[in-house]
Order: sequence, then structure tokens, then C-alpha cells
Amino acid sequence: MKCLSVSQPFADLIISGKKTIELRKWNTNFRGEFLIHAPLKIKTEDCKRLKMNKKFVTGAIIGKAEIYDVKKYNSIKEIKMDQKFHLASKNFHDKTFGFRLKNAKPLRIPITCKGQLGFFDIDIPKTKIKNTEIVSEIIDEEYRYQWIGHH
Repeated sequence: MKCLSVSQPFADLIISGKKTIELRKWNTNFRGEFLIHAPLKIKTEDCKRLKMNKKFVTGAIIGKAEIYDVKKYNSIKEIKMDQKFHLASKNFHDKTFGFRLKNAKPLRIPITCKGQLGFFDIDIPKTKIKNTEIVSEIIDEEYRYQWIGHH
């Protein structure tokens, strides 16, 4: 599955559904669901600006989202008009693409992982659990967790 590293606090903002555009210098043809990796580095100035004072998970995959479109920005004015969607600071002069995101969800248990630049492929091993009854129970629990309290 594809994965993208996004620095904290922005990774948390994406998986909570508060950030629906991810600004990048580069374009992508990729569309679909991908995992969100929070690298070790935390952007402390953005945490202060956004009044986010919490312990962030880093060095792990913390959620997933779906990229459904890429918006090409032709001016800083256009980027500023979408500020409530990307929540970036004023330091976005070199960002010209906005990855439009939807269906973001956090993982209940982060998966420790080293990030990479750009979209990268990752295999999450399912062979670690040998007992199929345990696997079945985990899948059932995950299904119940997704639906209880969400209707």
C-alpha cells in the first residue's frame, strides 16, 4: 500500500479530518487510499501557532486517508484562499500543489515504521499472527470498533 510521511502536527490534523489539503512542491498521478506516516520531526512552531499542546505519535503510521484530486495553485493568493483547508503557515511560497483528501481515519494502534520521501510502498506483514481464530477476532473487533458510536 502507498504511504506518505507528513510532519506532526499536520499528520494528526489529517487523520482527524481537520486538514483536507496537503501542500506539496510536487504533483502526483496517484489517487486512492494511502497510509499516513508521522516522521520523528515535529514542527514545534506550527504546534504553537495552531495551539496544539499534546504528545504526538512519531516514527509510525498513524492513520489513512484517500487522495481524490490534486489542485494546482497558480498564485500565493489562491493558496491563501484555501488556508482553512491546508492550515499551513505563511511559509508556502514554494508549494504549488494541493493534494485533496477525504475519508481520513486514525489507526487505533500506530505501526512503527521509518518514513521516506514522496509516496512510498509499504507491506504490513499479516503473517506475524498464526492462529486464524485470533486473526478473525481482531478483524471482528476492528469492524465493531469502526461502527459502534459512528451512527
